[in-house]
Amino acid sequence: MLRCAHLLLLAAALAAFPVAAADDIPVITLTINEHKAVAEVVTTPEQRANGLMRRFSLQPDHGMLFVFERPQPLGFWMKNTYIPLSIAFIDATGRIVSIDDMKPLDESTHWSKAPALYALEMKQGWFAGKGIAAGDFVRGLPVAATR
Repeated sequence: MLRCAHLLLLAAALAAFPVAAADDIPVITLTINEHKAVAEVVTTPEQRANGLMRRFSLQPDHGMLFVFERPQPLGFWMKNTYIPLSIAFIDATGRIVSIDDMKPLDESTHWSKAPALYALEMKQGWFAGKGIAAGDFVRGLPVAATR
């Protein structure tokens, strides 16, 4: 009986933390140095603000691509994000300008080292494990909607 009570409490606690609904977010496949990455594409300020918050796992070779309106210095943090991530900041030509590792729940800002139009978040170590570095190009990026 006590075990059932604990499970019910756990279920109630988890319900208080909604999981991001990815059903309505488009998905594309990107190629970097012959490596494939499947990325959810977020383009609105609301989608970008939520990002990968409140998720506890990612499938292998899956991540999230943030698309902005114009190249600019980009800053990301890990508020309410439980998965250790690596982020690649990408310029308008598709060139990776910098890659940074980010710790779960860390609210310090990670800035791009140059103006970027895109940011690609993957499980921490994904880029390094594939030999992907700043200067490499990402193929298959969507065209950004400029204002």
